[in-house]
Amino acid sequence: QVQFVESGGGLVQPGGSLTLSCAASGNIFSIGVMGWYRQVPEKQRELVASITRGGRVNYGGSVKGRFTISRDNTKNTAYLQMNNLTPEDTAVYYCNSNPPTPYYWGQGTQVTVSS
Repeated sequence: QVQFVESGGGLVQPGGSLTLSCAASGNIFSIGVMGWYRQVPEKQRELVASITRGGRVNYGGSVKGRFTISRDNTKNTAYLQMNNLTPEDTAVYYCNSNPPTPYYWGQGTQVTVSS
């Protein structure tokens, strides 16, 4: 059974950058599509970006051109490079399979964009 641990969040000013990491306890190569999700209070968790085992990527409209998802199957790790951050990107960020597997959810990592 895979478990994910997200890290790399923090407080950043608008226009700044962060790189999130998602370390898996198991072999993520078995997961065909990995996804990064985010959630703000009182809203549903939304898919931000996804990447297939072969590296094909897809992005939500609000982050396209600013975020880059990647995965290293040899390290069982996925990443989310976030550039030109805005206050609207403030959320708790999670990784999971896409579609998500309920028992894979980790604690997430908080990203706060504020001046």
